[in-house]
Amino acid sequence: MYFTLVVLHLLAAVTWIGGMIFLSLVLAPLVRGRKAAPEFMALFRSAALRFRPVVWMAIAVLLTTGPMLLAHRGVNVADPGSWSGIVTVKLILVSLLLFLTLLHDLVFGPQVSRVSAIPDSQRTPGEQVVFKTARWLPRVSLLVALAVVIAATMLARS
Repeated sequence: MYFTLVVLHLLAAVTWIGGMIFLSLVLAPLVRGRKAAPEFMALFRSAALRFRPVVWMAIAVLLTTGPMLLAHRGVNVADPGSWSGIVTVKLILVSLLLFLTLLHDLVFGPQVSRVSAIPDSQRTPGEQVVFKTARWLPRVSLLVALAVVIAATMLARS
């Protein structure tokens, strides 16, 4: 059972982070390199929307298997007093990553399609903030996700 939980947890993490890396380091630069031609923007938007349910399925698996794996190590997720320092760091990073993902998917992501159709010179200051935040938010999320991987590796070694 433990082995199965570890495999599911790792596959979910690899799926989520691998997709983030692909979108951030491969597809987004390709779109920007094409000066945001409509067909490339549509490709990026379609890929991101197709990836979204995969992300939320991976999150569901991670949030299910994570506490079970911690319980196997004698850690009660509901009792922060039982957490070691690295467990605390990992859970804080995971919480931050979930918050950033929700912020992207529910707040900024839906607004980007509308804002990106408006020429730069005609965007309001609020629309500029939405557009710029939607560009850097996934990068910050990727950095936090990589920090989660580092914390997980440290936890596995302890």
